[in-house]
Amino acid sequence: MLRILHDTKVDFIRRWRLAAALLLVFILPAIVLIALNGFRYSIEFTGGTLMQVTFKEAPGVANVRAALSGVGLDGVEISTFGSARELVLRAQEQEQVAQQAGGAETVAARVGSALTQRFGKDGYSVVRTEAVGPKVGEELRRQAFIALLIAFGLTLVYLAWRFEGRFALAAVLATVHDVIATLAFMKYLNLEISLFVVGAILTVVGYSMNDKVVVFDRVRENLKTSGRTSLYDLLNRSVNETLPRTVMTGSTTLACLLALLIFGGQVIRPFAWVLIFGIVIGTFSSVYVAAPLLLLIERRWPRRAGEANAKGKPHVPREGVKRPATKEPASVR
Repeated sequence: MLRILHDTKVDFIRRWRLAAALLLVFILPAIVLIALNGFRYSIEFTGGTLMQVTFKEAPGVANVRAALSGVGLDGVEISTFGSARELVLRAQEQEQVAQQAGGAETVAARVGSALTQRFGKDGYSVVRTEAVGPKVGEELRRQAFIALLIAFGLTLVYLAWRFEGRFALAAVLATVHDVIATLAFMKYLNLEISLFVVGAILTVVGYSMNDKVVVFDRVRENLKTSGRTSLYDLLNRSVNETLPRTVMTGSTTLACLLALLIFGGQVIRPFAWVLIFGIVIGTFSSVYVAAPLLLLIERRWPRRAGEANAKGKPHVPREGVKRPATKEPASVR
């Protein structure tokens, strides 16, 4: 049977400061950009109309924009979708959303009328049309945020029940870090937040939390047989022991996601990008964020052996604790 990374003894925890510095360099600029410009939201969250149109011949974005301006649609966002003959039209301006909510002539009908006048009825075909009112978009955004909170809350309760409070706190903080890093990645790539992307973020939360459960479960097992081994050494040992499983699981999942990224098309591509980065950062944080956080929590609020035993849970040894020296009995001459 093939075994990879067997019996490694890498000191991962020693490099946590370097990892923290790299993460800050990656995340902080994105936080500034998000505070200044925010994210791009899809039609589902803002309200408006989205039309995917295929033309017989490449129409040119400027010609399409001129045709739409002729019917009073000046703020429509136009982008190519795979080829120059296929365009996506997004009408998300507040005035246009209000027109659609009013129930008069819809934006989709006005777009179709403008394109027919300019390119002819047979010059194009509508692949899909999505129309969402402003109230529905606002409700979907609120529900997506609530879904994220529920995911974090349930995982916190589960980890606190399965392990103990400090394990749960370290795992949830590390998972929050993963979500923030994923949002930073989305900002750098200027990905649009859609229902697909929200689903990807929730998947990242689940995958990241599962990876941390695997590491902490091995920590809990090693605590029962560690004796007076320091927590620093015990965490390094646990990470090394779970490293083969982490690499195999992550690599096979990434292979599937790369196939989606390459062959899945424009609609599924943001979903694949978010999941690929989420798996990478989730695996990284299990080693360089969750484990050091647990060590820092134990240093700050150490548990006494009596308190741990009273709750039926293994005592977490403090770093640097050694066995007490015993005096050898004097030899009898």
